[in-house]
Parts: sequence; structure tokens; C-alpha cells
Amino acid sequence: MTARRTITKKELVLRIAEKTHQKQTVTRDIIQLFIDEVINELARGNRLELRDFGVFEVKVRKARKARNPKTGAEVRVPEKRVVTIKPGKKMKEEINRYAEAELAAELAASAAHAAGAVAPAPIPVDEPEPATPGAGDPDPEVNR
Repeated sequence: MTARRTITKKELVLRIAEKTHQKQTVTRDIIQLFIDEVINELARGNRLELRDFGVFEVKVRKARKARNPKTGAEVRVPEKRVVTIKPGKKMKEEINRYAEAELAAELAASAAHAAGAVAPAPIPVDEPEPATPGAGDPDPEVNR
């Protein structure tokens, strides 16, 4: 299995700025405005549907009783609101396509190892090229 890593907002800004030929500061501001709008709509209790990406919704998790794992004491967990995300069709397809390609590469490597051969290189999946640091508008405030 391929090691996973965390992609930050800064990295997304770099990638999108490079693809759109926009300054990083402009791209960062647009992404931040988008994030703020999503948060504001969810805070108002609205459902947010982004075709192919997914549906964001706030649901109420009822109050319940639980146990403190250290002491075993019963505790009351209050009602709270949680954000749920139902993935869209394109997101599901891409995630599954990537997982299938990764599994095929692992099976090929396993078979080659069992046969005593050198393992083949992993099957590439269309991943975006990493943004070149310093491309576009260098801005230390990109990840605010």
C-alpha cells in the first residue's frame, strides 16, 4: 500500500495557481472565500450540494450515555451537531479507480516476488504534478 500524506491548503493553492496562471495570493483568497462560504452555509443549517464532489449536511447527534474508558464511570455526552459528507459520483469513481490500480500493482509485485523476479514499477495513476515551489507569486502567507 502506498504511503499516504496530508495535502495542505498551501499545496492546493500552489497547484491551482500554477494551473490557472493566477498569483498565489489571488488563488489563496478565492479558496479561502470558498471555504468561508461553505462554513457559513453549514452553520446556518443549509445543505450544500457540489455536483460530482459531494453533499455536505449538518446532522444532529442525539445526547447519549457513554463510559469513561479509564474509570468505567458512566458519563453523559450532550447532543451536538456534526457535518456529514456524502461523496459524489465522480469522487467515488476516482477513489475506486485509484484503489483498483493500487491493488493491481500490489498483486503484480507479489506475483513477481513469488516468482523470484524483480518487482515492476508501480502503475501510475493520474495524480496532479506537485507544484513547483516559488512558481507564481511567492507568498509566505499562503497558508493562513
